[in-house]
Amino acid sequence: MNLITIKKLEMIEINDSSKEVLGSIKLWAGITNMEVKAVNPTMAELNVMGINIKTEPNYRITMPGDKEVFKVVFWVANPDLTTKVEFLLENNPKMTKDGNKTQWVNHYGQFIYAEDEAALSQWEWYKTEGVRPAFPNEERLIGFMKAWANVASGGKVFLESMDKIASGADLSELKQLVTQLSANRVRVLVGVKDGKYQNVYTHYFGRTQKSGDSYFIKHLNGEYSSFNAEFPGDLQWGQFTPQLSITTADTDTAPAETDDWV
Repeated sequence: MNLITIKKLEMIEINDSSKEVLGSIKLWAGITNMEVKAVNPTMAELNVMGINIKTEPNYRITMPGDKEVFKVVFWVANPDLTTKVEFLLENNPKMTKDGNKTQWVNHYGQFIYAEDEAALSQWEWYKTEGVRPAFPNEERLIGFMKAWANVASGGKVFLESMDKIASGADLSELKQLVTQLSANRVRVLVGVKDGKYQNVYTHYFGRTQKSGDSYFIKHLNGEYSSFNAEFPGDLQWGQFTPQLSITTADTDTAPAETDDWV
Protein backbone atom coordinates (compact mmCIF):
# COMPACT_ATOMS: atom_id res chain seq x y z
CA MET A 1 0.00 0.00 0.00
CA ASN A 2 1.33 3.42 -0.97
CA LEU A 3 1.46 6.03 1.81
CA ILE A 4 0.87 9.67 0.86
CA THR A 5 3.10 12.07 2.75
CA ILE A 6 1.60 15.51 3.34
CA LYS A 7 4.33 18.12 3.38
CA LYS A 8 3.89 21.10 5.69
CA LEU A 9 3.53 24.36 3.78
CA GLU A 10 6.38 26.48 5.11
CA MET A 11 5.68 29.52 2.90
CA ILE A 12 2.38 30.18 4.71
CA GLU A 13 2.25 30.86 8.44
CA ILE A 14 -0.90 28.94 9.21
CA ASN A 15 -3.03 29.52 12.32
CA ASP A 16 -6.07 27.70 13.60
CA SER A 17 -9.19 29.48 12.25
CA SER A 18 -10.52 29.98 15.77
CA LYS A 19 -7.51 32.10 16.75
CA GLU A 20 -7.80 35.91 16.75
CA VAL A 21 -4.92 37.19 14.61
CA LEU A 22 -6.07 40.47 13.07
CA GLY A 23 -6.32 42.40 16.30
CA SER A 24 -8.40 45.54 16.57
CA ILE A 25 -8.11 49.14 17.61
CA LYS A 26 -9.46 49.71 21.08
CA LEU A 27 -12.25 52.26 21.10
CA TRP A 28 -13.42 54.00 24.24
CA ALA A 29 -16.55 55.91 25.16
CA GLY A 30 -18.30 57.48 28.13
CA ILE A 31 -17.52 60.24 30.59
CA THR A 32 -13.99 60.48 31.96
CA ASN A 33 -11.47 62.94 33.43
CA MET A 34 -8.63 63.93 31.12
CA GLU A 35 -5.40 65.89 31.29
CA VAL A 36 -4.76 68.56 28.66
CA LYS A 37 -1.44 67.74 26.98
CA ALA A 38 -1.09 70.30 24.18
CA VAL A 39 -2.86 72.81 21.96
CA ASN A 40 -2.28 72.92 18.20
CA PRO A 41 0.95 70.92 18.43
CA THR A 42 3.40 70.56 15.55
CA MET A 43 4.15 67.23 13.88
CA ALA A 44 7.29 66.88 16.00
CA GLU A 45 5.36 67.57 19.21
CA LEU A 46 2.71 65.02 18.25
CA ASN A 47 5.37 62.41 17.52
CA VAL A 48 6.80 62.93 21.00
CA MET A 49 3.31 62.32 22.38
CA GLY A 50 3.16 59.02 20.49
CA ILE A 51 0.87 60.32 17.72
CA ASN A 52 2.67 59.15 14.60
CA ILE A 53 1.86 61.43 11.69
CA LYS A 54 4.15 62.24 8.77
CA THR A 55 2.91 65.68 7.73
CA GLU A 56 2.38 68.92 9.60
CA PRO A 57 -1.17 69.32 10.95
CA ASN A 58 -3.36 71.74 9.00
CA TYR A 59 -5.32 73.95 11.36
CA ARG A 60 -6.83 76.17 8.66
CA ILE A 61 -9.92 74.79 6.98
CA THR A 62 -12.07 75.95 4.08
CA MET A 63 -15.72 75.10 4.69
CA PRO A 64 -18.48 74.99 2.04
CA GLY A 65 -19.10 78.43 0.59
CA ASP A 66 -15.38 79.26 0.81
CA LYS A 67 -15.75 80.08 4.51
CA GLU A 68 -12.36 80.12 6.21
CA VAL A 69 -12.14 78.77 9.75
CA PHE A 70 -9.29 78.18 12.17
CA LYS A 71 -9.22 75.03 14.25
CA VAL A 72 -8.09 75.11 17.87
CA VAL A 73 -7.22 71.55 18.87
CA PHE A 74 -6.55 70.49 22.45
CA TRP A 75 -5.00 67.05 22.88
CA VAL A 76 -6.27 65.36 26.03
CA ALA A 77 -5.35 62.05 27.63
CA ASN A 78 -6.07 59.57 30.40
CA PRO A 79 -4.42 56.17 31.00
CA ASP A 80 -6.64 54.55 28.34
CA LEU A 81 -6.82 57.08 25.53
CA THR A 82 -5.20 60.10 23.91
CA THR A 83 -7.58 62.07 21.70
CA LYS A 84 -8.45 65.62 20.68
CA VAL A 85 -11.04 68.28 21.45
CA GLU A 86 -11.70 70.60 18.51
CA PHE A 87 -13.17 74.09 18.19
CA LEU A 88 -13.76 75.69 14.78
CA LEU A 89 -13.41 79.47 15.07
CA GLU A 90 -14.22 82.24 12.62
CA ASN A 91 -12.73 85.71 12.71
CA ASN A 92 -16.04 87.58 12.69
CA PRO A 93 -18.91 88.20 15.16
CA LYS A 94 -21.44 85.42 15.73
CA MET A 95 -24.96 86.46 14.71
CA THR A 96 -28.38 84.92 14.43
CA LYS A 97 -29.35 83.50 11.04
CA ASP A 98 -31.49 86.52 10.23
CA GLY A 99 -28.63 88.87 11.14
CA ASN A 100 -30.75 90.85 13.59
CA LYS A 101 -28.86 89.95 16.75
CA THR A 102 -25.22 89.56 17.73
CA GLN A 103 -23.91 87.23 20.39
CA TRP A 104 -22.13 89.15 23.16
CA VAL A 105 -19.63 87.96 25.77
CA ASN A 106 -18.09 89.59 28.84
CA HIS A 107 -15.13 88.92 31.15
CA TYR A 108 -17.23 86.45 33.16
CA GLY A 109 -17.96 84.09 30.30
CA GLN A 110 -21.60 85.15 30.01
CA PHE A 111 -23.01 84.83 26.50
CA ILE A 112 -26.22 86.46 25.30
CA TYR A 113 -27.85 87.62 22.04
CA ALA A 114 -28.93 91.25 21.63
CA GLU A 115 -29.53 93.78 18.86
CA ASP A 116 -26.66 95.98 20.05
CA GLU A 117 -24.54 96.69 23.13
CA ALA A 118 -27.05 99.23 24.49
CA ALA A 119 -29.75 96.53 24.57
CA LEU A 120 -27.73 94.55 27.14
CA SER A 121 -28.86 96.92 29.90
CA GLN A 122 -32.29 95.24 30.00
CA TRP A 123 -30.74 92.24 31.80
CA GLU A 124 -29.65 93.28 35.29
CA TRP A 125 -27.76 90.02 35.85
CA TYR A 126 -25.59 90.53 32.75
CA LYS A 127 -22.25 92.15 33.61
CA THR A 128 -20.87 94.61 31.09
CA GLU A 129 -17.19 94.47 32.07
CA GLY A 130 -15.18 93.59 28.99
CA VAL A 131 -18.29 93.17 26.85
CA ARG A 132 -17.74 92.67 23.11
CA PRO A 133 -19.17 90.67 20.20
CA ALA A 134 -18.37 86.96 20.54
CA PHE A 135 -16.76 84.82 17.87
CA PRO A 136 -18.48 81.70 16.48
CA ASN A 137 -17.82 78.72 18.79
CA GLU A 138 -16.14 80.94 21.39
CA GLU A 139 -18.89 79.92 23.83
CA ARG A 140 -17.81 76.27 23.58
CA LEU A 141 -14.15 77.21 24.03
CA ILE A 142 -14.92 79.30 27.12
CA GLY A 143 -17.05 76.45 28.48
CA PHE A 144 -14.04 74.17 28.13
CA MET A 145 -11.84 76.69 29.93
CA LYS A 146 -14.33 77.15 32.79
CA ALA A 147 -14.34 73.43 33.50
CA TRP A 148 -10.61 72.92 32.91
CA ALA A 149 -9.58 75.84 35.16
CA ASN A 150 -12.36 74.99 37.65
CA VAL A 151 -13.57 78.60 37.64
CA ALA A 152 -15.95 79.33 40.52
CA SER A 153 -19.48 80.56 39.82
CA GLY A 154 -19.28 84.26 38.99
CA GLY A 155 -15.51 84.12 38.45
CA LYS A 156 -13.72 85.76 35.56
CA VAL A 157 -12.87 83.69 32.51
CA PHE A 158 -11.82 85.32 29.25
CA LEU A 159 -9.01 85.36 26.71
CA GLU A 160 -7.25 88.67 26.16
CA SER A 161 -6.03 87.63 22.71
CA MET A 162 -9.28 86.05 21.50
CA ASP A 163 -9.20 88.00 18.24
CA LYS A 164 -5.72 86.64 17.46
CA ILE A 165 -6.77 83.12 18.45
CA ALA A 166 -9.85 83.24 16.20
CA SER A 167 -7.70 84.26 13.24
CA GLY A 168 -4.94 81.79 14.06
CA ALA A 169 -2.38 84.56 14.41
CA ASP A 170 -1.24 83.85 17.97
CA LEU A 171 -2.02 80.95 20.32
CA SER A 172 0.58 81.80 22.96
CA GLU A 173 -2.09 82.56 25.58
CA LEU A 174 -3.62 79.10 25.18
CA LYS A 175 -0.21 77.43 25.20
CA GLN A 176 0.62 79.21 28.47
CA LEU A 177 -2.59 77.83 29.98
CA VAL A 178 -1.53 74.28 29.07
CA THR A 179 1.56 74.82 31.23
CA GLN A 180 -0.16 76.70 34.04
CA LEU A 181 -3.02 74.19 34.32
CA SER A 182 -0.88 71.06 33.96
CA ALA A 183 -2.18 69.69 37.27
CA ASN A 184 -5.85 70.23 36.35
CA ARG A 185 -8.22 67.81 34.65
CA VAL A 186 -11.37 68.34 32.62
CA ARG A 187 -14.34 65.95 32.47
CA VAL A 188 -15.43 65.07 28.94
CA LEU A 189 -17.86 62.81 27.11
CA VAL A 190 -16.13 60.67 24.49
CA GLY A 191 -17.95 58.86 21.70
CA VAL A 192 -17.20 56.82 18.58
CA LYS A 193 -17.98 58.28 15.18
CA ASP A 194 -18.43 56.25 11.98
CA GLY A 195 -17.47 53.11 13.86
CA LYS A 196 -13.78 53.99 14.12
CA TYR A 197 -13.07 57.60 15.13
CA GLN A 198 -12.92 58.91 18.68
CA ASN A 199 -14.93 62.09 19.08
CA VAL A 200 -15.34 64.44 22.06
CA TYR A 201 -18.62 66.22 22.84
CA THR A 202 -18.10 70.00 22.87
CA HIS A 203 -21.48 71.35 23.98
CA TYR A 204 -20.66 70.73 27.63
CA PHE A 205 -17.55 70.07 29.73
CA GLY A 206 -17.57 69.08 33.37
CA ARG A 207 -15.36 69.48 36.40
CA THR A 208 -13.72 66.40 37.82
CA GLN A 209 -16.53 65.69 40.30
CA LYS A 210 -19.01 63.08 39.04
CA SER A 211 -21.83 64.93 40.78
CA GLY A 212 -22.18 67.20 37.75
CA ASP A 213 -22.66 64.44 35.16
CA SER A 214 -26.40 65.14 34.97
CA TYR A 215 -25.56 68.32 33.03
CA PHE A 216 -24.20 66.18 30.20
CA ILE A 217 -27.61 64.50 29.92
CA LYS A 218 -29.37 67.88 30.00
CA HIS A 219 -27.28 69.19 27.11
CA LEU A 220 -27.49 65.95 25.11
CA ASN A 221 -31.28 66.30 25.23
CA GLY A 222 -31.12 69.91 24.05
CA GLU A 223 -32.58 70.91 20.71
CA TYR A 224 -29.29 72.24 19.34
CA SER A 225 -26.73 70.20 21.26
CA SER A 226 -26.97 66.58 20.13
CA PHE A 227 -23.85 64.41 19.75
CA ASN A 228 -23.05 62.90 16.36
CA ALA A 229 -21.37 59.82 17.79
CA GLU A 230 -22.16 56.54 19.55
CA PHE A 231 -21.71 56.29 23.31
CA PRO A 232 -23.02 54.08 26.14
CA GLY A 233 -26.49 54.91 27.39
CA ASP A 234 -25.33 54.98 31.01
CA LEU A 235 -22.37 57.23 30.04
CA GLN A 236 -20.00 54.96 31.97
CA TRP A 237 -16.39 55.00 30.78
CA GLY A 238 -14.98 51.85 29.19
CA GLN A 239 -14.12 50.05 25.96
CA PHE A 240 -16.88 50.42 23.42
CA THR A 241 -18.04 48.34 20.48
CA PRO A 242 -19.89 50.54 17.97
CA GLN A 243 -23.08 49.28 16.40
CA LEU A 244 -22.28 50.95 13.07
CA SER A 245 -25.69 52.55 12.94
CA ILE A 246 -26.38 55.43 10.58
CA THR A 247 -25.78 58.73 12.31
CA THR A 248 -27.14 62.15 11.49
CA ALA A 249 -25.35 65.47 11.52
CA ASP A 250 -25.21 67.58 14.66
CA THR A 251 -28.02 70.12 14.81
CA ASP A 252 -26.29 73.44 15.37
CA THR A 253 -26.11 76.90 13.92
CA ALA A 254 -22.33 76.95 14.35
CA PRO A 255 -19.85 75.01 12.19
CA ALA A 256 -19.75 71.32 13.12
CA GLU A 257 -16.56 69.55 14.15
CA THR A 258 -14.75 67.62 11.42
CA ASP A 259 -12.33 64.71 11.46
CA ASP A 260 -10.27 66.15 8.60
CA TRP A 261 -7.68 67.94 10.73
CA VAL A 262 -4.38 66.73 9.25
